[in-house]
Amino acid sequence: MTTTDYTVSGMTCDHCVSAVTDEVSALPEVDQVTVELANGQMSVTSSGPIALSTIASAVDEAGDYTVVER
Repeated sequence: MTTTDYTVSGMTCDHCVSAVTDEVSALPEVDQVTVELANGQMSVTSSGPIALSTIASAVDEAGDYTVVER
């Protein structure tokens, strides 16, 4: 198991959190996603390392959000 933390900018409400969570959770290697609106933090637990570009694409697909690895 690998857990990686990210910062997601552009989220303003619970709908944003749900959209990001749903898109990242849909990645086949992802086991768990936790997103905190208050501080823009996202934690992703997966079966192995996932490229930042893969996570960024999923977050972008969720809406007008950007992500960086912490």
